[in-house]
Amino acid sequence: MSPTRQIKLGLFVRPAGNHIASWRHPDSHADAGANFQRFVEMARTAERGLFDMLFQADTQSAWTAEGEGMRRQHYVAWLEPLGLMSALSGYTRHIGLACTQTTTYDEPYTLARRFATLDLISGGRAAWNVITSGNPTEAQNFGRDVHADKVDRYKRAREFVQVVSGLWDSWDDDAFIRDRDSGIFFDENKMHVLNHRGEHFNVRGPLNVPRSPQGRPVIIQAGSSDAGREMAAESADVVFSAANDIGEARAYYSDLKGRMGRYGRDPDEIKVLPGVAFSVAPTEQEAIKKYEELQDLIHPDIAIGLASRRIGFDLRPFPKDGPLPTPPDKVAGDRSSRSYMMYEVARRENLTIIQLAKRFAAARGHFFVTGSPAMVVDVLEDWFKNGACDGFNMIPPLYPNSLDDFVNLVVPEMQKRGLFRTRYEGKTLRENLGLAHPPSRYAAANVAAAQ
Repeated sequence: MSPTRQIKLGLFVRPAGNHIASWRHPDSHADAGANFQRFVEMARTAERGLFDMLFQADTQSAWTAEGEGMRRQHYVAWLEPLGLMSALSGYTRHIGLACTQTTTYDEPYTLARRFATLDLISGGRAAWNVITSGNPTEAQNFGRDVHADKVDRYKRAREFVQVVSGLWDSWDDDAFIRDRDSGIFFDENKMHVLNHRGEHFNVRGPLNVPRSPQGRPVIIQAGSSDAGREMAAESADVVFSAANDIGEARAYYSDLKGRMGRYGRDPDEIKVLPGVAFSVAPTEQEAIKKYEELQDLIHPDIAIGLASRRIGFDLRPFPKDGPLPTPPDKVAGDRSSRSYMMYEVARRENLTIIQLAKRFAAARGHFFVTGSPAMVVDVLEDWFKNGACDGFNMIPPLYPNSLDDFVNLVVPEMQKRGLFRTRYEGKTLRENLGLAHPPSRYAAANVAAAQ
């Protein structure tokens, strides 16, 4: 292992915290979803902790829970992430700005333009988390009665990413000469018209935003299904994964990296960051107490409602202290990778519906580690050094406390062991992640033709 290899960190941003009951905790900022200054505080704390990037998930619907759980969830509404990241760029200098935008309910040209703009505004710190919209209620906000099935969503998504990537290559790095004497603003030989015609999109181009300092925004994906892994192997720079133990994480890491060769890519071109929720304190007993305080605030309605949404059918009619039922035939074939994971955990540990729901509600299916700083770093180091990841997407249960605890307690322990940076290495997100500056496809073709 190279001695220079170090852990990369993303911060999963949720207004009051990632734990489903965080807003009920007396130390939380329950209004954070509508309070921009709270996001500024998060961003500055994460930058003080030398995180690689902020990451905000998103959905195009307020309907993200079932029944009574709907009115109990704190992330029914928050700030639109692309606008939020653009605003945060002015309050930060180094940290990457990553957010979710859907390929199912958007268009490649407008999305490419928005992210290219964020990349220029931030000096090369933008990242796009590609999703196909797993929430079926989004369809009704875009004039559709039925959400497209998973196969069709992924077909559209792969072409969507290809178009966006092509548009980001519309201009060479030195296309804009801005010669006042000659009156020539740009070199037309360094402008490239995409002229894409495909199954889902016809896009002429070029994009009317210049190329950014990092070449193009970083592309992130979080899909764990076979289709998701294939798309990630083809086009992603960073992958956010979910695993309940190091064995699952290692299997995913090996499988994804092994797929990249068929696309002519080196395994080091993707950074795999599994999500890890945590409760850390000076002692293990204090950390456990913090975790239990939040778990005790979970209402069964919100836990079972959230689990129902994720697992793909309504669990509320079944006895909450009974076993997890077999899914109906109509949803069995379109279940997500997270759904399969939930079933596997319930089967392996013989969990009841409410036990599984509360477990899932704590970190939405991600690994949860609890303990002292040394204990937490022991786990992170084990995963990092033993083929499970390139870093982590950290999931603080409670803002601001959990993030403060991580930055003040865990980061110094990682630095002491040489696992984590003591300063930012570069100016762009790609530089800090250790990813190469991507050449324009047209520049690469010219180099190849000249050889």
